[in-house]
Amino acid sequence: MARNIEIKAHIESVEALAPKAAAIADKGPIEIVQDDTFFRCNSGRLKLRVFSNKEGELIFYRRPDQPGPKESFFLRSPTSTPDTLRDSLSLAYGQAGRVRKHRTLYLVGRTRIHLDRVEGLGHFLELEVLLEEGELAEAGIREAHELMAKLGIAPEQLIEGAYVDLLAQRGSKT
Repeated sequence: MARNIEIKAHIESVEALAPKAAAIADKGPIEIVQDDTFFRCNSGRLKLRVFSNKEGELIFYRRPDQPGPKESFFLRSPTSTPDTLRDSLSLAYGQAGRVRKHRTLYLVGRTRIHLDRVEGLGHFLELEVLLEEGELAEAGIREAHELMAKLGIAPEQLIEGAYVDLLAQRGSKT
C-alpha cells in the first residue's frame, strides 16, 4: 500500500493562502471539483471520488484521527463508471456520507498542497507528503512541519478526522 503523511487545518480563506502556496510551489494551481461518497467500512475508510460522469476513483485508506501529522495508508482504483460504482457500493455497504468540494492543488516536490472549499464546512488546507517504500514516517512529518511554517499554519488550526466526520458533527446532510 502507498503511504503519505497528512495534515488538515482550518484556514480563514483559500484566497488568502493561495499566494503563499503559489510562491513555494513547483506546479499549480490546478482546479479540481470533487464529489466524495463515503461507504460504511469497519477496517478504514472507503470513498468514491467523482471528477465527472466518466472519471472517478475508489479510494481505501487507513489513518489515525489526530490533529497533527499522521501516517496514512491508501489504495486507489480508477473507474470510468463512477455513478454505477456508487450505486453498487451503496447497495452493498450503505453510504456513510458525502462531501462536495472545490480543490486548488499545488505541488511542492513530493508534497500535494490542497486548498479546499468544502460545501457546508468552509475553507481548509491539507498537506500530503508522499513517502517512498520503506521510508520512515518522521521524514515526511518534518516536511509537513516545514511547509506548515512556510504557509503560516499554527498548531491550533489543525483538525483531526475527515471532512465527512466534521459534517456529521455539525449535523449537516451529506
